[in-house]
Amino acid sequence: MNRMRSRNSGSVLVRIGKKLFLLIIILGLPSILFISTFYIKKLEVVGTQRYTAEQITAELIKTKLDSNSLYLYLKHRYIADVKLPFVEKIDVTMTGTHTVTAYVYEKMIAGCVEFMGEYMYFDKDGIVVESSSRRLEDIPIIKGLKFDRILLSEKLEVQKDELFDVIINLTQLVHKYELNVDTITFNSDYEVTLDSGDIRILLGKKNTYDETLSELKNILAEAKGMEITIDMRNYVKGEQNIIAKQKNPTE
Repeated sequence: MNRMRSRNSGSVLVRIGKKLFLLIIILGLPSILFISTFYIKKLEVVGTQRYTAEQITAELIKTKLDSNSLYLYLKHRYIADVKLPFVEKIDVTMTGTHTVTAYVYEKMIAGCVEFMGEYMYFDKDGIVVESSSRRLEDIPIIKGLKFDRILLSEKLEVQKDELFDVIINLTQLVHKYELNVDTITFNSDYEVTLDSGDIRILLGKKNTYDETLSELKNILAEAKGMEITIDMRNYVKGEQNIIAKQKNPTE
């Protein structure tokens, strides 16, 4: 009787063992194939200017599982949303079983203002799109403005409605003519002064700054490395009415 029980127990254990082995094969084999077939050998980053490819890669691949191309694609297709300042979104596509391309779409920034210790960045429509302690060197800071409040995803509010149009016009022209402008400053009479490195440019108050900034592009190329003040307040296209003088140390 004891021998029969021992045999039955043994056969039950064998059957259980076989089922467990079969279950491991059924579940484990696809996992092994999944890991070996889709591991990432190359991740290409396209479209980023404010971040390095290494920074984007580090943001995408944070765990061992993220190194799987299929998993990474599905994760960023249906679940994950990369949260990086100045990045609108990142599209991850599989270009092969072992290769992935990350397309980075950065936020369009026109200018920024300082508010409560932060840089508040706005787009070409004046919508505040980012708040950061990081200063972007290629984005001009607007100075001389007063704000009661600034809210993300809302339009920048300034003390005069018409002043807002001037700000947007100036920042768009700075980008259009690829001017290296650090600051755009308004005085109490809303006259405009630009700073480009050690060069100060007096623009004054105009209805439009297009012709002036178009000419300024050529002037800055010639004046590179100088410490001067350029007076373009009375500039008229085609006339020699631009004054350049040594910059005052107190300015």
